[in-house]
Amino acid sequence: MQFTTNTLFLQGAPAPGGGLMPFFFIGMIVVMYFFMIRPQAKKQKEAKKFADEMTPGEKIVTIAGIHGTITRANEDGTLQIEVSRSTFMTIERSAVSMDMTKEARKRAGAASTEAAK
Repeated sequence: MQFTTNTLFLQGAPAPGGGLMPFFFIGMIVVMYFFMIRPQAKKQKEAKKFADEMTPGEKIVTIAGIHGTITRANEDGTLQIEVSRSTFMTIERSAVSMDMTKEARKRAGAASTEAAK
């Protein structure tokens, strides 16, 4: 059996719809951006703003669940909080939970309005 250099290899026709694949991937990236990346970036921005606006006298809740009142904001990015009478802790600003603090403030507001009735 002898092969010649003019051997012809037959290939099948390309599958239909192959031109839509790049649009599919671009669509997936857009969906991921709007449903995952953008909301996360927005939440981080809100948390940073919340941490920067904390002032002495505010009641806060840390990520660990410690409740306290800010007594002093230090220049090095830490807060001194009073957790009970004359018991103070120094924590990082990033250790304050925005969600738990807002929820505790909401509960305290609801309890004070019920007590006023």
